[in-house]
Amino acid sequence: MPHLTIEYSDNLDGKVEIAGLCRALDEQIAAFPFFERGGIRVRAIACRSYAIADMLPANAFVDMQFRIGAGRSEADKKAAGDALFATATRLLGHLLDEPHFALSLEVREIDPVLSWKKNSIHARLRQKVVPE
Repeated sequence: MPHLTIEYSDNLDGKVEIAGLCRALDEQIAAFPFFERGGIRVRAIACRSYAIADMLPANAFVDMQFRIGAGRSEADKKAAGDALFATATRLLGHLLDEPHFALSLEVREIDPVLSWKKNSIHARLRQKVVPE
């Protein structure tokens, strides 16, 4: 863990390079030493059906949910949230110049007792490979 899920209104297709947004947010998460590379997931889901505010067809959204494992300090969680929101704001700022866009982020800490997972990626990334 951490997992970042980006839900966005599909009327942003063609206006936002979603794959680039995912890569930039992935790099931002990886920059923090308290997140292990093998657990990072960033995924984007286009929402085809939605109702936004006054129902104008131009209305659009990007909503990010950042789920992290327990154990980080409030300061670390806040720093990660601030950095992710700043990165998204930088990449989506052109949409905020118009009165039809909403950007949001929520950081959620996962209860370790109520979270099950298996990950074979960690072992591979933890190995020290020395080039010959």
